Amino acid sequence: MQNPLVIGILNGDDIGHEIVPAAVEVTRAAAAKTGLLIDWRPMPIGRTALEAQGSTFPDGTLEAVSGMDGFILGPIGHQAYPKVPGAINPHPILRKRLNLFANIRPTRSYPGLGAIHDDIDLVIVRENNEGFQPDRNVVAGSGEFRPTDDVTISVRVITRLGSARVARVALEIARQRRKRLTLVHKDTVFKLGCGMFVEECRRVAREFPDVAVDEVIVDTMAMRLVRDPQTFDVVVTTNMFGDILTDEAAGLVGGLGMAPGLCIGDGSLAMAQATHGSAPDIAGKGIANPYAMIESTRMMIEWLGHNRGVEQAVKAAALMEGAITAALADPATRTRDIKGSGNTRDMTRGIVAAIEAA
Repeated sequence: MQNPLVIGILNGDDIGHEIVPAAVEVTRAAAAKTGLLIDWRPMPIGRTALEAQGSTFPDGTLEAVSGMDGFILGPIGHQAYPKVPGAINPHPILRKRLNLFANIRPTRSYPGLGAIHDDIDLVIVRENNEGFQPDRNVVAGSGEFRPTDDVTISVRVITRLGSARVARVALEIARQRRKRLTLVHKDTVFKLGCGMFVEECRRVAREFPDVAVDEVIVDTMAMRLVRDPQTFDVVVTTNMFGDILTDEAAGLVGGLGMAPGLCIGDGSLAMAQATHGSAPDIAGKGIANPYAMIESTRMMIEWLGHNRGVEQAVKAAALMEGAITAALADPATRTRDIKGSGNTRDMTRGIVAAIEAA
């Protein structure tokens, strides 16, 4: 008999309290249909944790999720946190301490949602723990500092290990898809940093002779995403380039509500995390698009199914995928940001109904 997958529920802030429960509801429906056993573990995080326990990242949360199979992390509204010692941003801590170095962000166009192009289906694999992001690119201190009032220095960290391991993740995904990988960089200017990234990607690619590899300079990539995104399959790039390009890609298919993400590393732990923020301006109105959070969770269930050899999880993820597509085809079960007439609850119910009817 299958041991239950242990999955944490971390709602986050603002619309997280609406879209994370939606993702759990959809996953529960698919699990019930396929016989997948899940042990759900709610964990404190964010503003509600600060108010209840004095910290946005209470003692025990990191230790608890590190022992799980995976967890859902809702959007964190850290920019609005009060300036008190316990109000910290959990994002970089989770990614760094749990070694979640690969951020997998797919972009897909669905009919009728207002996508700029039809037939977009690409995956950007972004290195997650190095680069320019100063909150996670060093072990202690910060990668950004101001030695005088008039000078600020930001350090970009690129390592051979970091480049090689994210390249391997991207190549494995490419091998499962259309066997094409594009390296995005700027080695025309960052000759050492991007140069090392490209060297390591090319070195690892020799182990994948069945995958065709090409390169695109990042500014050209930004232009080509607008003009011909259908020509790309899997893209791998560094942290900040990936962060920017994935938001651009989301804009092609309906906005950040259509931007899911999965964070993985060397181990067997996965974190489902949508790309968008906590959207405090619409929190509590019931109009947030839950697609990105639901799809992020579906990606996690699928990854865990393959990683653990749990056939029920793979089947549940496939069932969720079909149900999501069905719900997005009906304007009544789409939110208004993607040319629908529904709300968060309508989309959730629509996906669940499609699962139950399958």
